[in-house]
Amino acid sequence: MDVSAESPLLRSDTDGVVRLTLNRPQSYNSLSYALLGLLEEELARIAVDPAARVVVIGGAGKAFCAGHDLKEMGADLRDAPVRALFDRCSAVMTALTRLPQPVIARVHGIATAAGCQLVAACDLAVCSDDSRFATSGVKYGLFCSTPMVALSRNVARKPAMEMLLTGDFVDAVEAQRLGLINRVVPPGELDDAVAALCARLLDKPRSVLALGKRAFYRQLELGLEEAYALTTDVIVANALGADFAEGLDAFAHKRKPEWPDP
Repeated sequence: MDVSAESPLLRSDTDGVVRLTLNRPQSYNSLSYALLGLLEEELARIAVDPAARVVVIGGAGKAFCAGHDLKEMGADLRDAPVRALFDRCSAVMTALTRLPQPVIARVHGIATAAGCQLVAACDLAVCSDDSRFATSGVKYGLFCSTPMVALSRNVARKPAMEMLLTGDFVDAVEAQRLGLINRVVPPGELDDAVAALCARLLDKPRSVLALGKRAFYRQLELGLEEAYALTTDVIVANALGADFAEGLDAFAHKRKPEWPDP
């Protein structure tokens, strides 16, 4: 992967944390077809990287992400290129859910349309208190149908519909109240807050976080009985594994667990 300053996607790795930075600040990190392709490729690499424990996605410049690149879209409004763009975007959002590692959105400035979708598709999100969120496509005659999938899995029905039907911004505090954001901090404390959340994840067993994340998203789509059947199988396998054995021993001897490698 090209990690030069000119690349639309940057990656850095430090102590198990992979940081992906959307790097199109001149367009508020809009999701071009090329940028989505790089994201898809990098997420596939991370999924099989044993050193990658947590993923943080952020944006360069003044904003997190302004959604799709409308200039790029408008240059060729034929079925094939438009479908290819949205198929690729949906593949990226699905890959975030399927990724074994927890993913944290580091949000500042605006997160609109597919940018708001990206926040919702991440497992956790921390934002600065000057952040704003909107599914604003309707204002340009394009209902945020695909962003709606991730949004409606984070935000309750009535406020989700209000965001989708009006396209209006909600501020950081309201986004947290609605369930789109975990934590709101002053801009100067954003990196520290993200680092603190990473640390809380890094001291947990990698394989247990992966199985828990996978089961969480699978059970959401099931009926009650099917969800309990699935999660019973998951917790039984977990209870019979090495991580829980180590956790029990650490509890019994009042020591910090030393998790086995997955």
